[in-house]
Amino acid sequence: MPETELFDLGRFTLACGVTLPSARLAYRTYGTLNAAKSNLILYPTSYGAHDADIEWLIGEGRIMDPKRFFIVIPNQFGNGLSTSPSTLPEPFAMGRAPAFSHLDNLAAQERLLEEKFGVERIALAYGWSMGGQQALHWAALRPERVERLCVTCTSARTSPHNRLFLEGLRAALTADPGWNGEWFEARPVRGLRAFARIYAGWAMSQAFYRDRLWAGMGFASVEDYLLRAWEGNFLRRDPMNLLSMIDTWIGSDISANETYRGDLAAALGAIRARSVVMPATTDLYFTQRDSEIETAMIPGGRLVPIVSDYGHRAGNPEFDKADEAAIRAEVEGLLADFPG
Repeated sequence: MPETELFDLGRFTLACGVTLPSARLAYRTYGTLNAAKSNLILYPTSYGAHDADIEWLIGEGRIMDPKRFFIVIPNQFGNGLSTSPSTLPEPFAMGRAPAFSHLDNLAAQERLLEEKFGVERIALAYGWSMGGQQALHWAALRPERVERLCVTCTSARTSPHNRLFLEGLRAALTADPGWNGEWFEARPVRGLRAFARIYAGWAMSQAFYRDRLWAGMGFASVEDYLLRAWEGNFLRRDPMNLLSMIDTWIGSDISANETYRGDLAAALGAIRARSVVMPATTDLYFTQRDSEIETAMIPGGRLVPIVSDYGHRAGNPEFDKADEAAIRAEVEGLLADFPG
């Protein structure tokens, strides 16, 4: 697999009004950019994920084929590889990191595509969860540049109920005794373990636990699953980065900008891309109903629910072939008219 590369953004002013003297965007690429520079798929990262965590769906016979397309995974700000609280020097260290937004992610990604690859149009913007939020920002704010859009288990605007879930995660993490009100003076192991177990309850459906679907993923018990799949996942991440990405997620809104000034219908109505929105029928925080409301505002937008017991993770179905096949079919349909 390819290695992570760094794109130097230099002096970079964030949407919050703070200027970083130096910023960087970490990314991976797969496949080859064609001579027409028309075969790029943009695939941003989700919450807490690095590029290597989501590359599983790239390959022959998978959701994205690197033999046909040039796939770029940009790491969102705050995830530890791109500019993040954990990478910032003083005066931005120790709780003083500025707020990152998807407007910042879009601006950095746009520069990467233009300056590094000379690409003006995106064949497909694809994303799951926070990655889908970034793809929707592209489609609404750069409608002339995005030809196709496929997003899974995500939203154009973070809902009030979703915010409540995120505030609960933040409360669990900052309840750790290592939190001093601004940063962590010691590694918050207890907070991270509590954070992970709360997340596990929200991310997977009731049926997932009732029907012991974790067993099909190679786990011996619920405890084994929670310990290895959830605690193990978040213990490897910097807690300040996790808090930063929560703030980005809470603030996600494709209409919260000077172009649309809070008018979500106008933002969604501006999307020109052939669009497929894929909620999961059992997702507890990006609900199918929320997706129905938003998709109805996208011109020609198609709502294709993923019928699954895997909850939010149905949109990133590394362990479920049926869910993967459902997403692959929609992506293949969107790209069926792509030449070559």
